[in-house]
Order: sequence, then C-alpha cells, then structure tokens
Amino acid sequence: MNSVLQQIQPESPEPKLGPEAIAELNRAYAPLDFEARIRRLYEDFSPEKVMVTSSFAATSAYFLHIISGIRPEQTIHFINTGFHFPQTLEYRDYLTRLFKLQVEDICPDSHHLRYSQEQKLYETDPDLCCSVNKVQPLEQVKENYDVWVSSLMRWQTDHRASLEIFEERRGMIKFNPMIDVTREQRDAYIREHDLPFHPLVAEGYASIGCSHCTVKGEGRSGRWQGKPKTECGLHL
Repeated sequence: MNSVLQQIQPESPEPKLGPEAIAELNRAYAPLDFEARIRRLYEDFSPEKVMVTSSFAATSAYFLHIISGIRPEQTIHFINTGFHFPQTLEYRDYLTRLFKLQVEDICPDSHHLRYSQEQKLYETDPDLCCSVNKVQPLEQVKENYDVWVSSLMRWQTDHRASLEIFEERRGMIKFNPMIDVTREQRDAYIREHDLPFHPLVAEGYASIGCSHCTVKGEGRSGRWQGKPKTECGLHL
C-alpha cells in the first residue's frame, strides 16, 4: 500500500471534561428538547468553540433549521469527499440559500483523493476510503474546537442506540442533541415547517452518503451494501 495512505491513529489528547462533568451535563440536558438543548449549549460553552457538522443528507433540514434559527452565524462544516451525489451538492447549496447558512467545505488531501479514485478504495477498502476522505480531514478541523455538535439519532444504527447526549471522544466533547428524537418526531417537524427533503429521498434513499457506497433502501440498509460496515468512522 502506498505509504502516504497508512492509517496512523493519533494519540488521544487529554479530555476537556472528566466523566463526572460529562455525566452532570447529561443529567442537566436530558429533560430538554432538541431546540432547548441547542440554546443551552451556547450558554454553557463559548459559541466560538462549538463545531457543527452536517452531511446535507436525507433530512438534514430539520437539524439545520433549528441551528440557523438560534445562531445564524454558526459555521456549518460539510465534508466534501469528492464522491457525493450531484443531488447532495445541490441540496447543500439550496439549504444554504434557504436558511442563509455559513457553510464551509472540508476537503480531503488531493493526493489521497486521487489515490482513492484510481484504486477504487470504496470497493477494495471502504474503511480506508472513509478514513482518508472523511475522518482525517475532519480531525484537523476539530483541533480548533471544544464541542462537536452532530445530528445522530438512536434509531439509526445499533452503535448510535448506545450513545448519550454528551460523550467524550478522543479528547473532544461530543454533543448529540437529537439522539433521542424519533423518526416520527423528525418527520413531523419537517412537515410542520414545510422543510425540503433531500431530492433522493423521494426515489427510495433513506440514508445518503457517497454515491459509490449508497443504494436505495430503508434505514441504513442502503449504505455499504454487502459489507459488514454501518459507520464511516466519524462517530466511532
């Protein structure tokens, strides 16, 4: 394997909060709904140290509608792997205009991307493909922040079913304000506010990632079909 693509696991930095502090945050935020959790986050933590990511997939409009309404100036980081469906990029641009978002693309190293394309890593080694095109680029950005806000929900995968509102991940505070939102609650909010779904949802795509690793299907069944893979590695 080309040495430039060797996966090097960085040393885990010292956690910003200890287990007791994380547990206390979970107790304090548990009674709150999604919107109230976001509002309180910006009170409890420095807004400039809050990182928000979005895949602009499936039903990201719910997550982004709430965030943009509370902190319009919040930067939304989008990992542009180079393998997205054209519809995903169009959806990103549409929501950016609709919600007046401040979106910043995170791109993989050009050499890594080219190697991935030439070697078709998405077929031969999807874990490595995700690592160099998604995980590593985001790791470099995460160094500038204390808290990472994601839109994970427990019903999506077995791994996510075990997550709490707050957790410590490799020295960073991970905040999952939507973790206990049900699919029905999410879809009801989208209908109530007349928010747009990702255009591929109407074609039978329930979970949407890179084009080479996504097919139609319910839940996450359309991701990495035929492989024992359910997560890209960002949230592990």
